[in-house]
Amino acid sequence: MKKLFTIGVEEEYMICNKNTYDLINKADNIMNNLSKNELDIFSYELLLSEIESNTSICKTVDQAIKELISNRNRLKDIGEKNNFRIGISGTHPTALPKDQSFVNNDSYNWVTKELKEYSRQNITFSTHIHIGLDSNDTIIQVLNVANGWIAPMIALCANSPFFGGKLTGMQSSRTFQFGLFPRTNILHKIKNYDEYSIIVKKLKECKSINKNSHLWWKIRPHIGYSTIEFRVCDIQRSLRNTEMIIAITQSLVHKIYHDIKNNKINPDYNMEFLNDSVWKASSLGIKSKLICPRNEKLITMKNMIYSMLDFIYPSLVYFGTENIIETVENILKNHTEAEEQIEIYHKLGFDGLKKFLVENVDYALN
Repeated sequence: MKKLFTIGVEEEYMICNKNTYDLINKADNIMNNLSKNELDIFSYELLLSEIESNTSICKTVDQAIKELISNRNRLKDIGEKNNFRIGISGTHPTALPKDQSFVNNDSYNWVTKELKEYSRQNITFSTHIHIGLDSNDTIIQVLNVANGWIAPMIALCANSPFFGGKLTGMQSSRTFQFGLFPRTNILHKIKNYDEYSIIVKKLKECKSINKNSHLWWKIRPHIGYSTIEFRVCDIQRSLRNTEMIIAITQSLVHKIYHDIKNNKINPDYNMEFLNDSVWKASSLGIKSKLICPRNEKLITMKNMIYSMLDFIYPSLVYFGTENIIETVENILKNHTEAEEQIEIYHKLGFDGLKKFLVENVDYALN
């Protein structure tokens, strides 16, 4: 049997000029400085000013965090020798699409050819979390239910209020910028893996996609890894916040999996309410109100977040990660990283904010 509830985490970092904190095209430089056994740990993204780190298949949240710490520090060391720093934010506050350069390989060349100038709008940085499951049909079943919890996850991890030198009025402008791409929506409820396979086949036949990885749904099956992949969160400077969202994701999958096995839940969400909840989470964050997809009643986002914690609490206890509740409560009492960015901007302007996003990256678990 394939290993259940294992964890894989991808983080996408800004590569910044060490003096101005603007984006700088150093991805090639980073990849050329890696040893052969590090090529599975770091990888290109669409832009030359972005680099991705990847954990191994981890058994626990603690192991995943330790590997992320190692990855961040490795990039810090490379940067010190090659005149760059990494920064963390869901979007760079002042970077402009017209100034971006693309990675040159077959996969990303296909993306830029298909999306043309809109591909330059994807100056975005997120955390993707894979959780292992034991069959293709189970991945689809868990995905159907997990879609109902996207909004509180976006709200907790909102960290991109700026784009293109503008205070956007949004908490997660990354959600909107990446949403310009096709197939970044919430996947509607589907019956099983066979239906998923038909969708993929037809999209390939009409040349909408070239391969499965061109399906960018907010939560997607990753059949090759036998995982369900959550793609909804802005990257976090705080490793405590990162620990929180990894633990929430693992426990959500665990709880849903066992509910399905016990025939407890099989919801039919209203897609309009699901999509509206994403809008609310992205625009107003933890201060929003939404229609709860599970019962279609009006609820505050904070109460939706507490409802999520109640739902997954037995699973948090099972994994020994219930300590993350304190992190959630700290965010709800104080601020998200998006709100912190806005506070810094009003005090120090863009120059101070950009410096903050580089100088305040966590390289250890505080």
